[in-house]
Amino acid sequence: MNNPLSSKKQPTFIDLFAGIGGIRIAFERNGAKCVYSSEWDKDCQTTYEANFGEKPDGDITKVDPNSIPDHDILTGGFPCQSFSIIGKREGIRDTRGTMFFEIEKILKAKQPYAFLLENVKQLVTIDNGQTFATMMAKLKDLGYFVHYKVLNALDYGVPQKRERVLIVGFKQNHPFKFPDKSLTRLTLEDILEAEESVDKKHYISEEFTQKLAKKVTNLYNYSTIWHENKSGNIGIHEYSCALRANASHNYLLVNGKRRLTSRENLRLMGFPDDYKMVVSHAAIRKQAGNSIVIPVIQAVAQEMMRALAQEPIEKSEEVRENPVVQEELWSEPLHV
Repeated sequence: MNNPLSSKKQPTFIDLFAGIGGIRIAFERNGAKCVYSSEWDKDCQTTYEANFGEKPDGDITKVDPNSIPDHDILTGGFPCQSFSIIGKREGIRDTRGTMFFEIEKILKAKQPYAFLLENVKQLVTIDNGQTFATMMAKLKDLGYFVHYKVLNALDYGVPQKRERVLIVGFKQNHPFKFPDKSLTRLTLEDILEAEESVDKKHYISEEFTQKLAKKVTNLYNYSTIWHENKSGNIGIHEYSCALRANASHNYLLVNGKRRLTSRENLRLMGFPDDYKMVVSHAAIRKQAGNSIVIPVIQAVAQEMMRALAQEPIEKSEEVRENPVVQEELWSEPLHV
């Protein structure tokens, strides 16, 4: 397949496990055009359609890969649960039964020039790395040069500690590098809504506030997120720990007084303020927790476009034998 930028045409991509379209926004901001999307969750489909004017296909396991439109780049933040379960048992000797297998089938059938995948950072290390090694071998067998790295959202402009592994592949050995850290970052103050506009339902009781405050040793005169850990200790931070799809509302408090609003959840993931919210607060909270951080993907997508604009590196005999050309695993030891 030809380099999608070689003919100066607009690169096309597909949005798998699309959620509410965070990856789509990131790639569209880099000049690419989405030609297909898939997402099984009904509330996510509703949100996606409201914002992009199209309803994603449902369960990807029921979609014939050959029916998917031709595309230059495959993207997807695929679910990790099946890997976690297998990793606790005997390792992933076969990808069947996992969502990675669906990606593998589509890559094999459609042969896109490049891909971007996203998952939890533990994917790299579960089962002593055997699961990830199997995935890398599968991608190598499909003819891709693969790059991977764990990136932290804190380093790309948002006040949230969220570490994820990004996996990028090309059909030719383009000189790709992961993006440098951002020089600026939004503060919690930047993502919070004005207190007078926050619905009272988000506030906790004064009694509970006082109970939490007794566990705190230092209070600050700027906006903070309070987080009670499993030991019952309260930590106060200038940034949020990773939003979760479930129970985010139970452990994150703004200044020890209230839960995050729907808009604040989305802002922590980098969604713009004109992004439409058409489902319940509970559904939005879940969607945000399951989503990707847009500025992270946007920065990686930009580097992909830069790489594609450059001539591929000549294949050496060594690279022919091992096309996993860049194995990077980096994570700054930030603690919440």
